[in-house]
Amino acid sequence: MTTFLRDTATVFSREFAPVRREPAGLLFEMGQPLLFLFLFGSLLDGAVGSSWQWFVPGILVMMCLTGPMGSGYTLLVELIGGSMERLMVTPLNRTAMLVGRTMKEMIILLAQAVLIILLSLPLGFELHPAGVLAGLIQLVVFGVGLGSLSFVLAIKSAPGGTLFYIVSQSVLFPVLLLSGVLLPMDTAPTWLRVIGHANPVTYIVDAQRALFSGDLLNPSILYGTAAACAIAAIGLYLGNRAMRRGV
Repeated sequence: MTTFLRDTATVFSREFAPVRREPAGLLFEMGQPLLFLFLFGSLLDGAVGSSWQWFVPGILVMMCLTGPMGSGYTLLVELIGGSMERLMVTPLNRTAMLVGRTMKEMIILLAQAVLIILLSLPLGFELHPAGVLAGLIQLVVFGVGLGSLSFVLAIKSAPGGTLFYIVSQSVLFPVLLLSGVLLPMDTAPTWLRVIGHANPVTYIVDAQRALFSGDLLNPSILYGTAAACAIAAIGLYLGNRAMRRGV
């Protein structure tokens, strides 16, 4: 266990070093979420009840999809460049490589989520501390699964990388739109609502909105938590197996 923790800390430090050197990059990555927050959120004012309680959780889920889901790009660059091969011949624990990389992505996700919440307060977002804390925990669990799946996709895509771009782009936007992140699905055609109910991210979005509204007894929280945990378990299992099999 001591060796595993040391290796995890080593990988985390290695992955987080570029972020420490250029922290402004985190703000650059938030350009699209901030644009949606200030422009799109204002357009929805009054259209969906308490628009900020409805829209802010959606923005956070969108950040989770675009952030951790794209985290495999860094790994893909290392695989193509050959630096990952040199890392794989070291005595570092393979599971620690996955956990360390995932931890780095979750720290970034949390920092960006907290910033979005703080910027939303002057706009009318009501802070429910217990619900926000539970929502962020659920978001991290979801992000762990997405990040791990992204690493698996990067490994499977090497050395060309074409598969990574095709899958990430073709899956990301349909999942995003059909989960009701930006627009309510209540008025959508029946066939779209049916597809939306088959989308696990839909349940996470509903749970996030209930939590951020302070409705801690809403049944959707249970379904969203189950979906987030299932995605995390699948992602960690496949990611750990991919790392152990080598690149």
